[in-house]
Amino acid sequence: MKFAHIADCHVGGWREPKLKEINYRSFSKAIDEIISEKVDFLLIAGDLFNTSFPAIDALKLVFKKLKQLKNAGIPVYYIAGSHDFSPSGKTMLDIIEEAGLAKDVMRGHVDDEGKLHLKFTIDEKTLAKITGIIGKRGMLDKKYYEALAREELEKEDGFKIFMFHTTISELKPKNLEKMEGSPISFLPKGFDYYAGGHVHIVKAVDIEGYENVVYPGPTFPNSFSELEELGSGSYYIYEDGKLEFRKVEVIGYEKVEFDCKNKAVEEINKLLKEELENIDVKDKIVTIRVKGNLGTGRLSDIDFKSLFKGLYDKGAYFVMKNTTAVKVKEFEEIKVTMDSVDEIEDNVIDEHLGQINIGLEKDKEKELTKQLIKALDSEKDEGEKVKDFEDRLKAEVNKLLELV
Repeated sequence: MKFAHIADCHVGGWREPKLKEINYRSFSKAIDEIISEKVDFLLIAGDLFNTSFPAIDALKLVFKKLKQLKNAGIPVYYIAGSHDFSPSGKTMLDIIEEAGLAKDVMRGHVDDEGKLHLKFTIDEKTLAKITGIIGKRGMLDKKYYEALAREELEKEDGFKIFMFHTTISELKPKNLEKMEGSPISFLPKGFDYYAGGHVHIVKAVDIEGYENVVYPGPTFPNSFSELEELGSGSYYIYEDGKLEFRKVEVIGYEKVEFDCKNKAVEEINKLLKEELENIDVKDKIVTIRVKGNLGTGRLSDIDFKSLFKGLYDKGAYFVMKNTTAVKVKEFEEIKVTMDSVDEIEDNVIDEHLGQINIGLEKDKEKELTKQLIKALDSEKDEGEKVKDFEDRLKAEVNKLLELV
């Protein structure tokens, strides 16, 4: 038995045209390689698209590649991910299934006692039995695992695959420690392969009772930090008990990290320029992360415009910077250590109200500020027109400010 496992493709996810193009090329290359491997089937463990209703160009690409898989006789089995999922229950994944290009493996029913009974999808060629649970934003998929009738799944014989799109607590890397997760015990035991998605990490482990628990990573990194961590996309091939990790490399990548170390801006500009001159950037994506304490000068005085021009003149494909870890002493106004959003909001508001005189009682102004934050944090409802959303938001704010 031979199959491929991909996840978190997020086709159409990047807004920047050049990175969107690499995202498309990476997905295409992964599918081309999988077809050339003549696998028996392909698993897509969620977030094929970056949204439940993707752009036309993203749709055209995915339909084209899935059609190629079908023509090659390679069935595709999938679950929806947190980005694919729509509260309305209708997504482009439904159209893909209706077109006969892929099959959703989360099938079953909920009994009168609220227990979720999943049904296996059986691959015709290999007789592999596949099932799984979709992903939802905010770990709302957790209720499915809590209601899952695991015993009947565990008793089923044959080669079994469980697909999931959620964070397994035992497998979280240190940089994701604060991300909410579920224990691996939520998954049914005794399956031959666990095809994961959602957490954009590369990991393949065995845990007691759980063999081949796999996160394949995205087919192309979906953020600045993921580019730094992964550099390229990836997927896994499983063949007769053996796992093989595959990178999806369609373009070169260079990572630059620079520590300010209390240096003056003039010296930082000089040292950064020297460092960038010594790397090969032709036809590569370049990320520049600047961190540490800035000495004299302002962050805006770092001459990124000139640095970027120098890199593009040397043939760089695309250049990105990140300065969130730079500390400028003159502008360190607010320091909070609380974990909850409410605590952070309270402390930020308290600190700023202590700095200004607005002619209102502090408690009253604090409550008004919190209500304004809540109003401005409103999201557009499903199917709501942009103008209607804007009018609703303005009405809420005007009411709070007593302008109407």
